[in-house]
Amino acid sequence: MTARNSARNSAPAAVCGGLVAALVTVLALTVRSDTFHSDPATLWWWYAAAWALFAAAAFAVRKVPARQATALVLAGGVAVAATGLLAPPRTSTDAYRYAWDGRVQAAGISPYDHAPADPALTRLRDGWLFPTGPECAGPDRARIPGGPDGDEPHCTRINRPTEHTIYPPVAEGYFLLVHELSPAGARLKPLQVGGALLSVGTTATLLYVLRRRRADPGAGDQAGPHLAAYWAWCPAVPIEAVNNAHADVLGVLLAVAGLSVLGARRRVAGGALLGAATAVKLLPAVVVPGALSGVLAKGRAPVGSRVRTAAAVTLPAAAVIALGYLPYVLGSEASVFGYLSGYVEEEGYRDPSVKNRYALLRLVLPESWAQVAVVAAMLTVVLYVLRRGDPERPWRGALLVTGTAFLLMTPGYPWYALLVVALVALDGRWEWLVVPLAGTAKYVAGRGVPDGDVVGTSGYAIAAAAVLAGWALRDVRRRRADRRTAEPEPAQTSGV
Repeated sequence: MTARNSARNSAPAAVCGGLVAALVTVLALTVRSDTFHSDPATLWWWYAAAWALFAAAAFAVRKVPARQATALVLAGGVAVAATGLLAPPRTSTDAYRYAWDGRVQAAGISPYDHAPADPALTRLRDGWLFPTGPECAGPDRARIPGGPDGDEPHCTRINRPTEHTIYPPVAEGYFLLVHELSPAGARLKPLQVGGALLSVGTTATLLYVLRRRRADPGAGDQAGPHLAAYWAWCPAVPIEAVNNAHADVLGVLLAVAGLSVLGARRRVAGGALLGAATAVKLLPAVVVPGALSGVLAKGRAPVGSRVRTAAAVTLPAAAVIALGYLPYVLGSEASVFGYLSGYVEEEGYRDPSVKNRYALLRLVLPESWAQVAVVAAMLTVVLYVLRRGDPERPWRGALLVTGTAFLLMTPGYPWYALLVVALVALDGRWEWLVVPLAGTAKYVAGRGVPDGDVVGTSGYAIAAAAVLAGWALRDVRRRRADRRTAEPEPAQTSGV
């Protein structure tokens, strides 16, 4: 290789590396900024800068040769994830519940039997999770009934302290494992480290899957290692999976592994992994229709074969979920579903009049129609995936179903969308990344304006427009490619 060619090949990597370095710097400053409660508008501009650098870096890595891109994505992913370790959780208190549930289980008590504020668990409290006096003045403290020391304020860092836990069994097992492996006094750092390890593990899994898919002649540019950057460098990963230590990242890793295994036609193992993902957070259940892509397609296989295919995926998934819940059912006096029904009510999924729910549908339909419209739209998308989906690429149908659910329900918690980010990295349809960005805008920027719902609605509207634009652009490219393929080659004439 000549010096000129070497320089030409190394230049894209240098540019991309510089963008990743800038992204890491901005993320570090963002995580260190403790302004979520005091100045969310300024914090949002840090988020926006990080997302802009992420977009530029993800675009630049496409020009980097595959081997260099693999190393760059992995190294950059480690650095990006590490920024989440630089401070305590900044924008969520969910990890405090994780730490408490792990502590309760280590004491031999079911996490489903008592709320954190229950006096029966007073002996497990400490000054870190349950501060008193002046320490109760923080914005993320919840007041609880006092103890025998008179009128001194009592509080906890755990949100919804009077409600039972909501987390499924695999998540609870993860909380117990982290607690048992943590040194005394470690607080939330082990959960953040766990989030970092799971994030990097997801990156490594994506790189492995994408490398394996490169041998597929039909994959085209949808199989390069550059796609893993959509997950590895996405600002949502260090903020939500690492800094806020959301357990969703464990479900994401299991879902990515499950869909990848299904793409290799290992249905039982894939179904079991998807069941485990669902037993971390219930949200990954939305990828199951993608896992069953094409099972209703006419003529693709005999009916009996398609039924066996569906059973080979769904039965192991159901079995893993049931087995996960079994020990908790046997060892608990209260319901193992905890605060689930109350959470659904609180978030407005049962009440279409709640302003921040079904925001896009409410722009075009009466409030009373919103829930019916969601059900009808989701059934339509699911049936489309079951009939027209590609069983060799189950992540494609999973992304369509999951992304559509987000656009219809417009959730305000950005960590839910970690699943969307990972599915984008599997499938390559980058336009869906605007969906997690919309959720982030609703959660952070919406706090800094008088009417935060307008921010959320506008963000999800832009996301829907981006998805439609991406679909239209891909359709135009496909039609052009089909026309070029169909055009006959010019006849060859011979000279006299």
